[in-house]
Parts: sequence; C-alpha cells; structure tokens
Amino acid sequence: MATVSHPFASFTFPPKHRPRFGRNPRPVRVRAVESTAEKPPPWVLDEAEVKERTSVGDYVARSRELMRSDGGPPRWFSPVECGPDRLEGSPLLLFLPGFHGIGTGLILHHRRLGKIFDVWCLHIPISDRTPFEGLVDFVERTIKSESSHLPSRPIYLVGDSFGGCLALAVAARNPDADLILILANPATSFIRSQLQPIFPVLDVVPEQLYDTIPQVLSFAGNSFRMAVENAIKELPQTVGELIESTMLLGDVLPKETFLWKLKMVKSASLYANSRLHAVKSQTLVLASGKDQLLPSREEAARLRGILPNCRIRYFDDSTHAILLDGSIDLVTIIKGAGFYRRSRQIDFVSDYIFPMPDEVKKIYEDNRWVNFATSPVMLSTLENGQIVRGLSGIPSEGPVVFVGYHMLLGWELAPMVLEFLKKKNILLRGIAHPFMFNKASEELMPDSSSFDYARIMGAVPVSATSLYKLLSRKSFVLLYPGGAREALHRKGEEYKLFWPEQSEFVRMSAKFGAKIIPFAVMGEDDVCELLADYDDLVRLPFIKDQIKYINQQDVRLRANAAGEVGNQDLHLPWMLPKFPGRFYYLFGRPIETEGMEEELRDRERAQEFYLQVKSEVENCMSYLKEKREKDPYRNLLPRVLHQATHGFSSEIPTFEL
Repeated sequence: MATVSHPFASFTFPPKHRPRFGRNPRPVRVRAVESTAEKPPPWVLDEAEVKERTSVGDYVARSRELMRSDGGPPRWFSPVECGPDRLEGSPLLLFLPGFHGIGTGLILHHRRLGKIFDVWCLHIPISDRTPFEGLVDFVERTIKSESSHLPSRPIYLVGDSFGGCLALAVAARNPDADLILILANPATSFIRSQLQPIFPVLDVVPEQLYDTIPQVLSFAGNSFRMAVENAIKELPQTVGELIESTMLLGDVLPKETFLWKLKMVKSASLYANSRLHAVKSQTLVLASGKDQLLPSREEAARLRGILPNCRIRYFDDSTHAILLDGSIDLVTIIKGAGFYRRSRQIDFVSDYIFPMPDEVKKIYEDNRWVNFATSPVMLSTLENGQIVRGLSGIPSEGPVVFVGYHMLLGWELAPMVLEFLKKKNILLRGIAHPFMFNKASEELMPDSSSFDYARIMGAVPVSATSLYKLLSRKSFVLLYPGGAREALHRKGEEYKLFWPEQSEFVRMSAKFGAKIIPFAVMGEDDVCELLADYDDLVRLPFIKDQIKYINQQDVRLRANAAGEVGNQDLHLPWMLPKFPGRFYYLFGRPIETEGMEEELRDRERAQEFYLQVKSEVENCMSYLKEKREKDPYRNLLPRVLHQATHGFSSEIPTFEL
C-alpha cells in the first residue's frame, strides 16, 4: 500500500490507484456502517461532538500550512475529520474551493458531512497555473471515473464562489450525469461585483501597497468581523493574534499569483454564464444577504430563473464567507431542502436522516412562543379506557398510525411532534401535502425555507408507497384524512371532519398489524378569528389568480373526489389574532389491527372499521369541547400568574379528568 501523509489530510491508495500527478488520484473508500432503519443511527452526533466542531482558527492555521508547503498539480484529498464511519451507501461529495483554491473552506462542516458523504476536497496549489478549462477537465474525469464505479449514486458538487462556476461548468458539459450542485455565493455574478472598479488598476499598484489587497478582497466588508466574532469564544488566542494569523493568508499570495487568480475567476464566470442553458442538474444556491464582494442575493434569483431545477436558501446575516459562518450547518441545510439522496430518485423514507440534537433544539426554540402562548394540555388513554394527563397511554413500539383532526393551518403540529420526541423519544413521521416539497411553494412563501423544519422532522409526501414503507419500518405515522380541506376550512367549520367516504389507511395498517390511535385537538378558535376564507378570497381578482397558480395539477389531491373533500385548493386565509387561549390534545385508546388482515380484506368490514375510527375522533373532540369549559387556566392571564408564582418551568394545571 502507498500512503501519502499531510498535516491536514490523510490518503491511502491501493496499488492500482497510486497517485500519478496530473491524472486523477482516487482516495480509497473507507468501510461504511449499516443503517438502523427507524432507530437513531449510532453515528448521529451527540452534544459533545457538536461542541468539538472545528473553528475559523483551524481554517486559518491549516490553510496557511497548505498554501506554503505544497506544489504539483491540482488533486483531491479526504479530510481526516470526516472519519471512517458513515452511512451505508453514502454518495460522493466533491468540494470545489473558492478564490484561494486551498480546499479547506468546508472545515467547519467536515465532521458532520463525513457521516453521510464520502468527502473529497479539491486542492489547487498556489503555484499551479492550470487554466479554468483544465480544472473542468480534471473534475469531469473524476466524475466519470466515480460514476463508473457506482452508477446508481449521485455525485454532489459543493462549489464555493469560484468553485460554484466550476460546478456549473462541469454540470453543463455533463447534462446526463446525476449531479447535485450546492453553490455558495457563486461567482457567476463576478462581472457585477461591487469591487469591479478597482480590478483594472491592480496591474499598476506598487508592490509596497499590494500586500493589503488580498486581505481586503478575502475578508471584504463584514466577513472578517464575522470570522472573529464566531471564533473568539473558541480560540485561546487574543483577537490580535487571530487577526495576525488571518492576514498571513494574503501574505503568501505573490502579486503575480493574485492577478492570475483574479483573471481565473473572470474566465470562470464568463465560461459558466455562457453555458447555464445546458445545466439540468438539481441545484441549491446558498445566498448571503450581506455579501460585499458579490451581489449574491440578486444572483441567486437570476439563477433560479434560468436553471430548471434550482432552489434558493437565503442567509440574511451572512457575508461572502458563508461556509465559515459558525451559525450555519451545511448538513442541516441539505436535509431541510430535501436534497439528500443515495440513489437516482430521492426516497423520503430510506434516505431520511434523523434530526440531530441541535436541530431539534433549534426547532424547539423557534416554536417556543407557541408553547408559551397556548400551554398545550396533552391527554392519552390507557388500555383500560382511563384518560390520563401525559403520553403514558401511547405505545412505545411501532408501527402506530395516529389518525385525527387537522387544526387550522396545522397549528397543532409543532407542539405535538416536539412533545412526543421530548417525552417518549418518538419521532412522528407526518404524511404531508406535496405542495410542501415542490419548487413552487418556495417561490411563493415569504421564506423559501418555510417547510424545511417539516422535512428535517421526517415529513413525507402523501402516497400509498410512503405509508407502506413507513409501516414496514415500524414507524409512528401521523395521518390526517381531512388533509388540506380540514386545515383550510371555511368560516364556521372548525372542528368538522372532512374525511373521504372510503377508507384510505385501514387495510394498509392491518397488513403490518399497526395500532391505530384516533386523536383530536382543540383550541384554534381561542387564538384567532377567521376574517376571509376561500370563498371570500376567490372574489378578489389578484388573489384568485394566485390561488389558481398555486393549485396546479401536480399538487392537487382528491380532485375527483365527491363532496367537499374534493375542494382541496390551497390558499392562505386572512385571520385576526385573539388573546390566546389553550390547546388541548386527546389521544384515544389504541385500536388493534394485528391479526385482522384477512378480515379487513372485506370491503364492508374495512368500511365499518374506518367509520369506527372516525367516530372515535369525533368522541375525542366532544370530550375536549366539554371539558375545556371547566379549565380555570384556559386563558393566558391565569397561566402567566400561575407560572410567576410557581416558576416558569412548572406544569400548569387543567380541568379534572
């Protein structure tokens, strides 16, 4: 075996893949660990590992080492932080670096990326003069070589600034390759850079003034301040020492090299822009709101208008060095956008990666105001029929199907899903409307990442196949037969079920012996008043056209169903907030289907079973509607006073059971 050692990365080549400079050295693949289906895999990072993430200081130190001690042609390296244990079938991820070409720009993300990707980073030595098309050829050879080894897996290209142009150029020349592009502030907008006026005069800048230019361009605007702020708590150095270390990144770039790289970026931008029409790959653009090098926000919108499979994630407080922003996690972004897959087509069940502790914490903090405002009361039913507070009546083993009423706009979801995860360590896999997964939803929502939390927490597009796969993995499935019609009900229709006439889940549940838990939620009428519903909005010409656009054929469900259940048009109702009341949940007694598969093959018997479940949901709603009238803490003020007296972590009482 031939081994290449490096202060930053370690490679091991089998004899037949020994490196030949100028060719395509291929790091050996390390052994993967098997997936553990619906149980959290052993490789998921715990809180200790999260705190051990590398920092901007590590980026500076390792970049300086690489920039000063290397030579030879462009080549790939595998970061040691990525480790040997990763998910079985992990796809290849190629990192294409920015202006410096060092290849360390993903350092803050190596540990997590290495759990679900085979990570290779491109290193372009400082002294290398390979033209842009030569780099395109180099990356292209790698893609063709790796695709021949594993033709069923996609290859990810993560391009940072200049690397974004390189990724687009490769994708344009290989339209049939299964590539997924992640572009961080791509330099396709270089011609419109805020610093364009100074570029023409760089050739005549005196040598004694040149040393300051790389520092200005590398950390323009707030980028360097961001790096210092993110690193200061993690590094033993003083701020002055960190600044001194960072400035050395510019010191090792001779003037000739710096000018060469500027010309390379310009060439890359022109090359990529001239071929955007040929890019067919799935693309995710990460755009900073405070990029003072490039107009990245505007460029992201432009690319989305040109590329057929392009989506955007905006980061308003980030600057050009977005991948060095410690508040951003690339794995979370990829998962939230629904961009992680290990085969030709995404499988939202088998490709799903369980949420990490900090992801759950972030979602919990974002929804903390809902818990505070509504103080949810969760009740469950034991096997003997006794109703108790808490979730002790919920089975600990799947498969289980929760079937219930969908509150207006699905407000009940976040408190319920988070409570199950916190108290029972159960992840509810929601069967969701396809609108939450398509490109149109991101273009229409105020925030393109509005539904990312749902994908991170395991939501899957509604289909019989999704339900089958989840039940086969003994999952806990959350199902709303009333769907969008229930969640977007009209005035006066709160707490009314809009279920289809025929059963959609009974036989599938019986096939896997799943327990069915009917449940009800109540409280939407205590938090808002519906001002304008669907019937009101379609009378307004502009709103009517928008609703028509949203409800294209590819997102319509039950279009041919009879009755009101077929009126599934998506829209955003107008509401007037109220002084918040309280949310109430009641989970009924689990209904067994084990051993009933043959019995429920009979259509009439399955229909009776279905109507029984529906009746149980209605009974749960009647119980809550009656009992909440006796809750002395139904209104917000008594709850606040109780917590002020007993502590804000104390459980707020409710009605007697």
